[in-house]
Amino acid sequence: MTGQRKSTMKLLCSMLLLATITAAIPVQEQPTQASQTVITEPSPTEAKSRFAMLDDVRLLANGLLQLGQSLREFVHKTKAQINDIFQKLNIFDRSFYQLSVVTSEIKEEEEELKKTTTFLKANNEEIKNLSLEINSKINSILQDRIQLQSKVGNLEERLKGLSQSTAPADQHSEITELKEVIESQDKTISNLLKAVREQHEQLDYQKVKIKNLEEKLSYDSFQDTANKATDSDPEAPDMFEYLTGNSTGLNINDLPKDCSELFNKGDTHSGIYVIKPNDSEPFNVYCDMGSGLTVIQHRVYGSVDFDQTWNKYQKGFGDLEKDFWLGLKKIYSIAQQGVYILRIDLEDSKEEKHWAEYHFSLEGPSKDYTLHVTHYSGDLPDAMTSSTGMKFSTKDRNENNQNPNCSRSYTGGWWFSGCGDNNLNGRYLWLRTRGRSMRRKGIHWKPSMGPSSFLKMTKITMRPALNAESLN
Repeated sequence: MTGQRKSTMKLLCSMLLLATITAAIPVQEQPTQASQTVITEPSPTEAKSRFAMLDDVRLLANGLLQLGQSLREFVHKTKAQINDIFQKLNIFDRSFYQLSVVTSEIKEEEEELKKTTTFLKANNEEIKNLSLEINSKINSILQDRIQLQSKVGNLEERLKGLSQSTAPADQHSEITELKEVIESQDKTISNLLKAVREQHEQLDYQKVKIKNLEEKLSYDSFQDTANKATDSDPEAPDMFEYLTGNSTGLNINDLPKDCSELFNKGDTHSGIYVIKPNDSEPFNVYCDMGSGLTVIQHRVYGSVDFDQTWNKYQKGFGDLEKDFWLGLKKIYSIAQQGVYILRIDLEDSKEEKHWAEYHFSLEGPSKDYTLHVTHYSGDLPDAMTSSTGMKFSTKDRNENNQNPNCSRSYTGGWWFSGCGDNNLNGRYLWLRTRGRSMRRKGIHWKPSMGPSSFLKMTKITMRPALNAESLN
């Protein structure tokens, strides 16, 4: 703007100078015919005025030249400023268009979030109404119980009076029957109160579960859509079946024996790979390429039921990218190749992570995959040493004679030892339960996580022992 003002001032000065010069030039009259006959010599003053007029003309020409140059500079600067303004307008148009697109996307997401929030609020209201209704029923039942207890007390006093009187034998039998009926009713009321309390605890559990589902809603809605498309295909391949050379498209002799071999060759991407241990057909595994670990169990979503049969635990089940059990046959074939380290990683509801490692080996199917572990290390309590020498048990097959009821008292398949310290294949719990029997059926690793926490993630992996580790 300063350059514009200077150019404008130059233009005004030049115009003012031009006007001044024009006003200063005298107007010459044309001589008449009569005066043309008389020739006179110009006076010195007239000569001077002519020279002055030429100087004025030159000054005028210079002023006009400067005016033209100033006008040219002003035009060029104006063009440059106009081009700059057009560029800024184009940038503004593009930014405004991008902003409008982002705004429309935000509005769509906001509408979806409003629908989800409305749905969750409706569910919360239903649960609140049920909770209030149950509380009112509990209060009414407690009042009825108090009244019944008072009536029972009165009846007992009457029965004492009747027993002291000379009542016939028939009345004594009726009184005894009446007493038994009252006691059975009292037991029934107690059982009813217990059932109501359990329902109340179940409603509290549902509330916590709704909160967890609300946090996972954005992720699970997408994953479920993709999984439905996969699960709806009846011809989808079973990821836990053994493979052949034709199905892999690779030379069987070139396949690795475990994930550590892939890691040593330079593979760093975690995912599903095909391996071929010695004396085994090829099969799919999930490799954790953070350090070349072969994952044999993983649980974090709670979407897979681990209370399976013996055949399922031998073959494997689940989803190799989510929750799964690799299969006892496959674990055994990997473990027979040398000295292996079994690693267990756990995460509780407070997002605190813990781990443990063992040297381990498995016996074959004829010995029901008997487990042997030694050389414990880690920050978890040692809960696996008690399972060494134990056979694998499921709900339909239990070979540990010293604890025949463990597979029925607990869920899932495991190396049960005295129904004791650990079971990572139990029921997936969304929160810490209060009942001891319910905790036994869930995932647990000794009661060391505190009364208000529960295991939300488990991962069992295996890798070959290093030379120094195998010598210890």
